[in-house]
Amino acid sequence: MAAPTPPAFARTVRGSGPGLLLAHGAGGGIEANYGPILEELAARHTVVGVDYPGTGATPKADSPLDLDQLADELVAAADAEGLDTFAVSGYSLGGPVAIRLAARHPERVESLVLSATFAHADTRTALVASLWQQLFESGQHTLLAGYLNLMTLSEPALNALTPAQVHAFAEQLASSLPSGTGDQVDLVRRADVRGDLAGIAVPALVVVTTADPLISPSLQRQLAAAIPTAEIAELATGHLPFLERPQDWLKLISDFLTENRGG
Repeated sequence: MAAPTPPAFARTVRGSGPGLLLAHGAGGGIEANYGPILEELAARHTVVGVDYPGTGATPKADSPLDLDQLADELVAAADAEGLDTFAVSGYSLGGPVAIRLAARHPERVESLVLSATFAHADTRTALVASLWQQLFESGQHTLLAGYLNLMTLSEPALNALTPAQVHAFAEQLASSLPSGTGDQVDLVRRADVRGDLAGIAVPALVVVTTADPLISPSLQRQLAAAIPTAEIAELATGHLPFLERPQDWLKLISDFLTENRGG
């Protein structure tokens, strides 16, 4: 019996200049996670991203997701756009994807930017992801959206909202959860790139989201400590820098790429 044909990954391509690949987070997407800074990044780079299975126009997968597959699909998108080398920006689950890409294709990667991310799920992160997955798969999407408000927004950002605004935000989020959310959160629980970190030789920036309830700052710093070339930048935000502090996040990324790639 022939192997099933893998789903075609929807691709986002913007701008011109040096290549910059984007890897998004679980339950997110290129537009959802990078949309607020996408045009600014594309002003100086050829920006390429793919949506994981079950996000946007990418069909849902019929088997568990795999870091190697996601990394290779992102490289295939770069190939299709004529990019020989590139920087890679990974947000949340996109961090392990970017790290695995660098490990599998070291000759292609010029630098890494890793934001609000992890090398493996510790006990706390695995518990958070397990509850996330169970709430999604049980169909309790409004309850899940409320849980995600609690687990992604910083305390100041959450307290700046009224209860009515939080409820409205949850209702909006519940209606827009990607169909592949459960599969992607399952990969959060399984992902482990600790064995890849010591081999990273290109410049790397780890953006630690210091008010992050989802991926603890200590777990983010553990990742940075294991990468020989890493420098740390701290950003006082929850897990959603594109929502709470998009311009500050953009500046960290852009300044690092300018310093290390001349573009």
